[in-house]
Amino acid sequence: QVQLVESGGGLVQAGGSLRLSCAASGRTFSSYCMGWFRQAPGKEREFVAAINRSGGGTYTANSVKGRFTISRDNDKNTVYLQMNSLKPEDTALYYCAAKNSIWVLTSTTEYDYWGQGTQVTVSS
Repeated sequence: QVQLVESGGGLVQAGGSLRLSCAASGRTFSSYCMGWFRQAPGKEREFVAAINRSGGGTYTANSVKGRFTISRDNDKNTVYLQMNSLKPEDTALYYCAAKNSIWVLTSTTEYDYWGQGTQVTVSS
């Protein structure tokens, strides 16, 4: 079992930055692919970024490429999402997810564990 707790969300003006964190419980964090997803009101949950267990491989959605960066610290059992140049369309509830896998996973159906989410609101 893995428990995930997100933090770092908030209200920011367009063009601003936020860094989300996701702290994971357990001793096997380094075995997990970690992902960030988001869901805006009335929309489906969508992939944002993912990172493999070592941190050496990442994949980022085209909609945020060049603005968002995923990273992880296996010593701290934490994965991060650095979000720069935020836009109003980035407003959503952001979720952290985990899957015991060697791959970089991008689909919601591939992940086994989810956090409760942290709200990001970008004002224009």
